[in-house]
Amino acid sequence: MENILSMLIFFPAVAATVGFMIHKDSMRQFGVVVTIVEFVLALLLWYHFDSQVAQMQFVQTLPLISSYGINYVVGVDGVSLFLVIMITFMTMIAVIGLTEKKAVKNLIITILYLEMTMVGVFVSLDLIMFYIFWELTLIPMFYIIGFWGAEKRFHAAIKFFLYTFIGSLIMLIGMLYFGYIYHETTGVWSFNLLDWYSVVLPFDVQLWLFIAFFFGFAVKVPMFPFHTWLPLAHSQAPTIGSIVLAAVLLKMETYGFIRFSLPLFPDASVYFMPFMATLGIIAIIYTAMVAYAQEDMKQMIAYSSISHMGVIILGVFALNTEGISGAVFLMIGHGVVSGALFMSVGVLYDRRKTKMIKEFGGLAKNMPMFALVYAVVLMASIGLPLTVGFVGEFLSLLGFFKVSPILTFIASLTIVLSAVYMLGMYKRTFFGELIKDENKVMKDIHGRELLALGSLVFLIISLGVYPKVILEPLNVSVEKVVKIMDVKSVDEKTKERLRSLNSIGEVK
Repeated sequence: MENILSMLIFFPAVAATVGFMIHKDSMRQFGVVVTIVEFVLALLLWYHFDSQVAQMQFVQTLPLISSYGINYVVGVDGVSLFLVIMITFMTMIAVIGLTEKKAVKNLIITILYLEMTMVGVFVSLDLIMFYIFWELTLIPMFYIIGFWGAEKRFHAAIKFFLYTFIGSLIMLIGMLYFGYIYHETTGVWSFNLLDWYSVVLPFDVQLWLFIAFFFGFAVKVPMFPFHTWLPLAHSQAPTIGSIVLAAVLLKMETYGFIRFSLPLFPDASVYFMPFMATLGIIAIIYTAMVAYAQEDMKQMIAYSSISHMGVIILGVFALNTEGISGAVFLMIGHGVVSGALFMSVGVLYDRRKTKMIKEFGGLAKNMPMFALVYAVVLMASIGLPLTVGFVGEFLSLLGFFKVSPILTFIASLTIVLSAVYMLGMYKRTFFGELIKDENKVMKDIHGRELLALGSLVFLIISLGVYPKVILEPLNVSVEKVVKIMDVKSVDEKTKERLRSLNSIGEVK
């Protein structure tokens, strides 16, 4: 099992390369088989994972450029484990439910290469290696939007690329400077994150490095005011592109805050907490109001995603176990729910070639199964109890309640606002009279569509009813992050703040 992470990273890439030799008529089946095997590998990783251990597991190290401390280092803990599982699961579901008919062979090959880069991001423990996988995600996603997208696909792809690439360059400068500091401190070069955890930085250095990493992560979340590329990218991307973008790629950045910013710059994280919370609150309220005004379903879901990512930011910067664990759980839950939402819109677009809400109405009469599935997914999106959406939002806001009860109350308005525009969209789409002739002949979901959406609905309900299966191993690793923050803090007020947020005199 010592090589299982390398297998998870490179198996999709090897399969994609083999895919060039597969006949185009068999490519869809090939893609389904490959993604199922990858998901089984992820489940095997979970089976052998020790949920009581907080340290990194399945760590593998191979030298690359040893003279500069650049090595192939991979490992997982409770935080990254379930994100890897979500990547493999959502990629499998996206390929199973694929309805795209244009150059399917090239699309599946691109998706498999993208899966490799996404898994690489979540298991990399060497910062240079992390950055390489981080940037490599841009290439297949740029291709997916630019080639298979809608009318404005080139503009959307270029805007997506430039925004994220420039933000990542600033983050790279911070990484290189941290590597230089490590060399000056220890006399050796290392970009191993586990080595960096031992370095205690002065407060002013933490501030500047936090800002550098912030630009790389904030642009990709995306946080307000860097969010403008996302609605355009979603509206122009094909369905499978939107599923992967919303379900996985947006989670890379909030994961980055937890994995890097909090433990490496604990004093700066506490210092910037009010700033980050303000941006999160603005994102929650503002983008929810913008979502309410949308007539395009994908645009509405895109703005809704930004609003929910604001809740995740609040959970992360609650800086306590409840908030951070809730944020990670919400990342997983939002990945499943947003993927299901975009797949549902894809079902409608495949039949009507339009995403405009006003073009529908009364669909529950001839698409009752789809109406039921869509209703469950919408309930999870607005945080209905006993769905996966409720658990993550509740824990994130519960954690932030210790920071500011007033701001938490304001943030909770997102549940009300999301209910208003989501239920309004559902009513206009599925109820009323079947006026348009095109809608009268629309067929209900069946076959691959029912299998894909049904699997997501099962996960939405099962994780909402029994979240312990994820939260228990997750809490162990999150407590480790909080402990590192406490140990590495150079300011006593920061230590007191962290301990008060975790409701104990000594961080366990």
